[in-house]
Amino acid sequence: MANPILLEAAVATIERARAAERVGAHRLELCASLELGGLTPSLELVREVRAAVRLPIHILVRPRAGNFVYTTGEFAQMRSEILALLGENVQGIVTGVLLPDNSIDITRTRELIALAAPLSVTFHRAFDETKNLELALEDVVATGARRVLTSAGKPIAADAIDTIRHLITQAAERIMILPGGGLHAGNITSIASLPGVRELHTGLGTVLPYNDPDVAKFESALRAYLAAL
Repeated sequence: MANPILLEAAVATIERARAAERVGAHRLELCASLELGGLTPSLELVREVRAAVRLPIHILVRPRAGNFVYTTGEFAQMRSEILALLGENVQGIVTGVLLPDNSIDITRTRELIALAAPLSVTFHRAFDETKNLELALEDVVATGARRVLTSAGKPIAADAIDTIRHLITQAAERIMILPGGGLHAGNITSIASLPGVRELHTGLGTVLPYNDPDVAKFESALRAYLAAL
């Protein structure tokens, strides 16, 4: 029987994108500089990957590494990047903005989501930087995002089972909780078995360096991940 859980693979190269499609991933999150937590990829890379795979592609929109509190100029850059992506046959964006106190910037995030329409929008792991995940979840729901990528405040999502379970219950179908962060074949079962988990995210960064040029290793690790499900 086909696995009912959708797997999103975070990739930063055309080779890894192709490998993810070969082993049966269901969606890509395309980024640059995954070793820095991910940045907006170039339009050239977006176009190369779009031409190479048939999978749905979500594009990370993040102008720099570091915190998620953006200047006026950085926010304008994010707007421009989203507008540029609207004509590239991608299916979603992954983004998010925080206020200086690390709470969700509802106004700015809502503006990005409106700009991205009709693309699906995932609020990324900036969510995990907030001080109160329950309040933050309500704020993300208010932005109109379709899902939130989270490890529930822990470096590794598998170490936050109870919190993820609580967030899924709190979400109550208003938004999808997308567990991600440090997940691999050895720890995925506990997350995958949680009621309400319909999608999972991995870049395999805890088992394989993001800049490892050996695509066969990535393909093997991702195949093992899928098999563990």
